[in-house]
Amino acid sequence: MASAGERPDLDALRELDEVLRHLTEELAGWRRRALTAESKVAESSRFAEGDGGAGRVQELEESNRGLERRLVTARSQVQEIIARLRFLEQQQGNGGGDRG
Repeated sequence: MASAGERPDLDALRELDEVLRHLTEELAGWRRRALTAESKVAESSRFAEGDGGAGRVQELEESNRGLERRLVTARSQVQEIIARLRFLEQQQGNGGGDRG
């Protein structure tokens, strides 16, 4: 209620001003969240649809093929080393071979 000598409509205006201030703050928060979400969606769209996503996938596939080739080479080299070690173990088991 209005105090003595104060207009009753001033209380209503103060209350309305407070509600509007609260709504403005809440709206600003929602706007920030919406802008953040929109930028994330736009970034995701560029990655998914644009060359960035396709180019990155192609780059990773090429890298994977290169690593696969290196792995095959490494396996082959390991098999050669194992074969040499077995040969050396056999030679050592036979008394050292040609040693005099």
